Amino acid sequence: MDQFRQIGKVLGSLKALMVFQNDIRVNKHQCCLLFDIFNLTFQGIAEELKQNLRFEEKHIKWKALEHPLRELHRVFKEGEAYVQQCMDNKDWLAKVICLSQNTDCLEFHIHNLLSCIPIVIEAIETAGEISGCDHDEILKKRVVLSKKYEREWMDPKLFQWNFGKHYLVSQDICNRLDAVWKEDRRLLLETMREKRSSGSGSLAKQEQRLMELLQKNLDHNKPSDGKLFPSSILVSSKDYQLKRRLGSGSQFKEVQWLGESFVLRHFFGDIEPAIPEISLLSSLAHPNILQFLCGFSDEEKKECFLVMELMNKDLITCIKELCSPRRKVPFSLPVAVDLMLQIARGMEYLHSHKIYHGDLNPYNVLVRPRNSPDGYLHAKISGFGLSSIMNSTPRTSSNQNEAPFIWYAPEVLLEQEQPVTTSSSKYTEKADIYSFGMICFELLSGKVPFEDGHLQGDKMSRNIRAGERPLFPFHSPKYLTNLTKKCWHTDPTQRPSFSSICRILRYIKRFLVLNPDHSQPDPPMPLVDFCDIEAWFSKKFAAEGNPNPTPVSHIPFEMFSYRVMEKERISVNFKDRSSESGSDGNSVCGDDNAALVDDPFPAVTEKKIPVCSEYTNKKSSLARKNITDVRTNKQPGTPKGRALRPPQLTQCGRCLRMNSESHISVVMSPSRRRGSGHASDSELA
Repeated sequence: MDQFRQIGKVLGSLKALMVFQNDIRVNKHQCCLLFDIFNLTFQGIAEELKQNLRFEEKHIKWKALEHPLRELHRVFKEGEAYVQQCMDNKDWLAKVICLSQNTDCLEFHIHNLLSCIPIVIEAIETAGEISGCDHDEILKKRVVLSKKYEREWMDPKLFQWNFGKHYLVSQDICNRLDAVWKEDRRLLLETMREKRSSGSGSLAKQEQRLMELLQKNLDHNKPSDGKLFPSSILVSSKDYQLKRRLGSGSQFKEVQWLGESFVLRHFFGDIEPAIPEISLLSSLAHPNILQFLCGFSDEEKKECFLVMELMNKDLITCIKELCSPRRKVPFSLPVAVDLMLQIARGMEYLHSHKIYHGDLNPYNVLVRPRNSPDGYLHAKISGFGLSSIMNSTPRTSSNQNEAPFIWYAPEVLLEQEQPVTTSSSKYTEKADIYSFGMICFELLSGKVPFEDGHLQGDKMSRNIRAGERPLFPFHSPKYLTNLTKKCWHTDPTQRPSFSSICRILRYIKRFLVLNPDHSQPDPPMPLVDFCDIEAWFSKKFAAEGNPNPTPVSHIPFEMFSYRVMEKERISVNFKDRSSESGSDGNSVCGDDNAALVDDPFPAVTEKKIPVCSEYTNKKSSLARKNITDVRTNKQPGTPKGRALRPPQLTQCGRCLRMNSESHISVVMSPSRRRGSGHASDSELA
């Protein structure tokens, strides 16, 4: 309850800020949408709490809500900080440069909110199943929830029609998600035109020309002339100041300009061939890739300046600072998984634009702290693009001692030993996924791959191509090591896509929030391999060939579908184990797994099956009353410590002899229906 009050305080603070929403001069429509969704979130959760829980039980039966609401509170706090940043009108031109091209509100804050909402709703449902003292009421709640997570809702449109308002993805919200960024760009263009026309005397010459450049970048309706602005706009500005060089090279510098700190990429050479690539990089907008903000050039001096956003440090430096003899793992499990998801989302966006990194490693992942007390970081991918000028971001001296090929996929290492060819395996989707797997290993273990030194030089390259991989610490959770091993699989075709990786990591985040004891010596483990769920999901929904990354509005549906399939898989596994324990029934029913070849998550349906008359009175009530709780594999009303399997009734041997005509309706799996065998007396018991 305390966490819910804290969320209400953040919402109250936002309401006070939004009184002055007309004063927001950058990304006004996005801030208003974020506030409206936060407001709907609070109202929806309040309604769920009232319908499912009792206030007097908040200290004994609301425990399942503690961590999900804490996660939601963190999302609210980060959203509040973003709105405050957009409302700060100090150094307005710098704000325009930093925020006008970015999609932080939609792709970061709303993404985190829509990923969290299904977790909070599920936690309320879990607490609601044990709320109250009326046994019949509890049974009714469980029946209603069992009807919610059914395959019939696993269609994006049906899900939106039935649950869209519940999960904040109604048609109205989705339409606004698609429109607000364009509206903000249009509004910003109008504001800049007004400033240029009304304040021509008060604005400096450099500011006038800079606003002209920004208008040009923002207005996609006007064709680009393919030229950068003169470098004098930047270096002749009265507040331009060089602060320090970054890394061991001289290309990257930290500068002060327009009251803000930026990174400047400064290089010499023929600029003309690089202009199309610079224009492409400047058009990219995602919160998990380093933003190219604007570019300047001096054609006479063959000199180019690219302005980029400033981050605190690279991931490898952050890991080394956090690791110590007492703290061998740099991040808690939730923070590590969150970083993996951010990196995967950034790479998913790049791949959707047919941009392949080729040098993905912790030096090219930049981080900075977020507005969170739990050590969460904001990660951005750098080092891509402009390969003709420089292949990667500058590296510190510590990186020079590490073999670069420890991050390269086996096919890339093999190609390096072959004669020069026209194609390069380095710049492929699957090679980037292998490198991502190596980053995951370092996030989970705090160790650089192969840092023990038993492989060196050509021997290391040869052994990596032969299948040698780093060894995880014994405490690494299997559901994460399995995903990592799939990413660094020797066969590129066996590696998942970044879209699949994002879905799996979101569901892993859900598991960690709902099971906060993951740091204990014997932590809880998922009952289903999430990679198996993703294999089925991809086959059904992601095989349509859409190259674009998943819109944030689809995230609740994806998590709902994962939940449906997880419940079915748990139910099937439980029935398989139960059928194996009944030797008579198992011997005549054949291999249940044969039914799972085409569909690993078979639907559980209802069918009338003949059962002998002398068992009807004794067993029909059991079939009607016992509703399996798939979370605990127990049934309501069962004595503590005793678990019953759901009734699976088929025609028994005695029924064949007596030719009984009695029937009852029971729940039965397709694998059991397809079999020609019948239940034994022990199975009926």
